[in-house]
Amino acid sequence: MRCFVSAVACLLLLLPATAPAEDLADVVQPLIDAHRGDVAVKIKDLATGETFEYHADKTMPTASLIKFPLMIASFQEFEEGNVAPEAIVELDEKDKVPGSGVLTAHFSGGAKMPLRDAIRLMIVYSDNTATNLVAKKVGLDKTAKLMEKLGYPETKLHSYTFNRPSSLFPERSVKYGLGSTTPADMVSLLEKLWKKELVSKEASEKMLTNLYACADKSTFPRYLPDVKFAHKTGATELVRTDAGLMELPSGGPIAMCVMTNENKDQSWSPNNEGDVLCSKIAQAVYRYYTEGAKSDSNMLKKGSAGPLVASLQRTLNEQLKPSPELDADGDFGAMTETAVTAFQKAKNLKPTGVVGPETWEALGPLVEEGPKAPEPAIANAEVFKKANAESLDGPPIVGCRVWAIADGKTGEVLWGFNEEKPVDIASTTKMMTAYLVGKLAEKHPEVLKEKLTFSKRADETIGSTSDLRVGEVVTVEELLYGLMLPSGNDASVAFAEHFGSRAAPDGDGKAGKKESAKEAYGAFIKAMNAAAKELRMEHSHFTNTHGLTDKEHKASAADLAKLAIAVKQIPILQKVVSTPQHGATVTGPGGYERNVLWKNTNNLLKIEGYDGVKTGTTDAAGACLVSSAKRGDDSLIVVVLGAPSSDSRYVDSRNLYRWGWSQLEKKSEGK
Repeated sequence: MRCFVSAVACLLLLLPATAPAEDLADVVQPLIDAHRGDVAVKIKDLATGETFEYHADKTMPTASLIKFPLMIASFQEFEEGNVAPEAIVELDEKDKVPGSGVLTAHFSGGAKMPLRDAIRLMIVYSDNTATNLVAKKVGLDKTAKLMEKLGYPETKLHSYTFNRPSSLFPERSVKYGLGSTTPADMVSLLEKLWKKELVSKEASEKMLTNLYACADKSTFPRYLPDVKFAHKTGATELVRTDAGLMELPSGGPIAMCVMTNENKDQSWSPNNEGDVLCSKIAQAVYRYYTEGAKSDSNMLKKGSAGPLVASLQRTLNEQLKPSPELDADGDFGAMTETAVTAFQKAKNLKPTGVVGPETWEALGPLVEEGPKAPEPAIANAEVFKKANAESLDGPPIVGCRVWAIADGKTGEVLWGFNEEKPVDIASTTKMMTAYLVGKLAEKHPEVLKEKLTFSKRADETIGSTSDLRVGEVVTVEELLYGLMLPSGNDASVAFAEHFGSRAAPDGDGKAGKKESAKEAYGAFIKAMNAAAKELRMEHSHFTNTHGLTDKEHKASAADLAKLAIAVKQIPILQKVVSTPQHGATVTGPGGYERNVLWKNTNNLLKIEGYDGVKTGTTDAAGACLVSSAKRGDDSLIVVVLGAPSSDSRYVDSRNLYRWGWSQLEKKSEGK
């Protein structure tokens, strides 16, 4: 049902609820202060000179951001005639390195391309292999030498990617990794680039074209999809960086550089805190110049966002014939701007694409979602009947949608709520993935020592991760920790591809059966459902190994209790799920080694008495937790599904345990 808000009300909504930010520091500094890690920032309005700085002269690790100065050095070599942009670079198999890019995964040794194309791959896709090809062709030392000459001594490319022994600056490599710079250096280079003063006017234009094509949208552009950015990012476990030019609707560019290091969040998830900080700073700066103190007026226009924009979009859908069929998503993008312009033309208004007082008046009452608000007299006179007070004898009041308390020895459900209902279960799915591997290892212990190579599909699996990379090798036993502790979606796919039909109830456990990765994955899913049938999990069906949302992928709390018992009865799995953290060494292509650390997501393990089993979280499933605990001679399994938050699942579980223990105690006293 829809209701209407008057144009007068919407004009009031346009007024800021608080005083507008006086300067950039008002909107940027709080974001920096809240970040869990080291931060250095410089922002400069190239039209007015307005500047914000925070540790702008601090030398920081660049990760792949150093590829921007390498591009500059390459164009300088072109300008001086030392190498031609058409010079051919040839890819050798030994040139291939892991990480970002397309050459390693998709091109064969012997592939040839012009140097200018390798530079574009280096910037657009942050291709590590292309970066090494470029650096070899123009000279590894050229970047640092040019930056020194230009007045940026802290900006240096130290080595080839994934080749620390090649470092020209060994001490800096240890401290900063691939490269180093300061936000002040980056913003100064960006300003020269915008003014077409880097190398030459033609070279500056070509370099800008490369930066505009940057494919990484996880940082500055994340919340501003319709804003043009010319930028370059960088990322490692500890580092997230972005530096670039942001174009405002008025045309004025903002040069920005955000650099972070020693980040608390070292995940490769889409919502990594370092990436999100870059995104929020870009969004805050954009709104400061387009909606805040520096905007021309408090009007809605391209780049605006919020509930009022969503109301505008619904109203335009109803007012315009034919309807523009805008998504009422609250983001004022190009399609909304086009619809506003069409409405203004239809009403003989100046077609600016910007919504101000005249356009609001012409629109009339805004179309809102939800029920129409009644008259105050009616609303205030309504009498509500209260529900009965809670019983003091019943189970605790919890926030989760489904729960079960089961006997820790038999898996029999003792108490529950909706415990037989099939629901989304998120990463608690991985108990079944681990169970198949553990069950096979009971019959054939040698499989735990098998070496498993991470595939591209496993590496690119979205969501929580074990942080292993394509081509890296790890034993099956070690990867069980990577599956269950950090809840590695990638590890679950790797297991399925590795074992395939060997994991079936009638599998012989022997390696060597010829199956494609796709066939093996499908066979493993089939084995998961066969195992569920054997365990009498009557309300469960699996379609994947990790628990990412699928309408057919469900299980009940009662079934998960049975599965938890089965998992805990396998010694290696009981050891894994009760481990707070585990370190391992993995081997990569070419023989490099690196250490990884996996930390258990189950916070109950920090409390005496709790000894497993698995967490899980998705939007559809909510926060989930299957846990086990002992108290004296008693043991319980508690399953909590659909809790509203991560903290809530732990509170619900502990309250259910306390109530469960008390019920067992009462039964014991009654004997």
